[in-house]
Amino acid sequence: QVQLQESGPGLLKPSQTLSLTCTVSGGSIRTPGYAWSWIRQPLGKEGEWMGAITSSGDTTYSPSLKSRISISRDTSKNQFTLQLNSVTPEDTAVYYCARSPVWRTPSANSYDRRGQGTQVTVSS
Repeated sequence: QVQLQESGPGLLKPSQTLSLTCTVSGGSIRTPGYAWSWIRQPLGKEGEWMGAITSSGDTTYSPSLKSRISISRDTSKNQFTLQLNSVTPEDTAVYYCARSPVWRTPSANSYDRRGQGTQVTVSS
C-alpha cells in the first residue's frame, strides 16, 4: 500500500522559503496515471490544492500561488518536494502531500492517498 510522509521545518520567518519533502513508499512516483500533489489547510478553513507533479514530471500549479511555488522530484529517492517562496503568516497551515488519479480534477479532495500532514507556522 502506498504511503506518503511529509518532512521539513515547522517554523519559518516571513520572507523565507518553505521547503517540504514528501517521501513515498509502497509504490513509485513514476507509476503512470497519477499526480503527486501538495495540499494545505489553515486552521478552521477549507483545504487548498497548491499544485502537482505527474508521473512523467510535468507540473501544474494553482494560479493564486504560481508566482511563488515550485514542485520538483527526485525519482532515485522516490520523493517530491514543495518550495514556496516569500512566505507570510497567511501561509501558516497544515501541509499535506497526496496522490491523485490524473483523471480527477485537481482539488483539495481529489486524492486517494494522503500523508498525515505537517504543521508549518510563519511568524516573526
